[in-house]
Amino acid sequence: MTRRFSQNMLLLSMLLLAPMAHGATPGEFRVKESRLASCPDSPNCVCTLDDAEDHAIAPYRYRKTLDEAKAVVKQVFSERSRTELVQEEAAYLHYEVRSLLFRFVDDVEILFDDTSKIIHFRSASRMGYSDFGVNRRRMEEIRSLLEGKL
Repeated sequence: MTRRFSQNMLLLSMLLLAPMAHGATPGEFRVKESRLASCPDSPNCVCTLDDAEDHAIAPYRYRKTLDEAKAVVKQVFSERSRTELVQEEAAYLHYEVRSLLFRFVDDVEILFDDTSKIIHFRSASRMGYSDFGVNRRRMEEIRSLLEGKL
């Protein structure tokens, strides 16, 4: 890449991903009435429980016990770089994923519904407006890594 192109890409990234009022607040990371928080109006979030077409994404399904499914999900996430488990409860996991270049944080929340054997999730950028589809691609990649293991 040319130096000028690199500078332009850096500037564009900073403008699109600069901190804005669209970031998550600590209260958003709690499950309320067995539901994950809805996505904000910005396009940097996907959630299995969101009705908006641009935020909606299919949940994962599992056949194993809750503990077995949770162990598989934890194993897959543990193999991802710049990913840290920051909260764990009986049917809930919260990961922070840091971007390589600017170290921006995305939050991935996972909620296991053992009654219907569904794994709901929400993946959202903590700051900025656009994520260029990073959250959706991440969760679809996780889906492919989980195939046949749940």
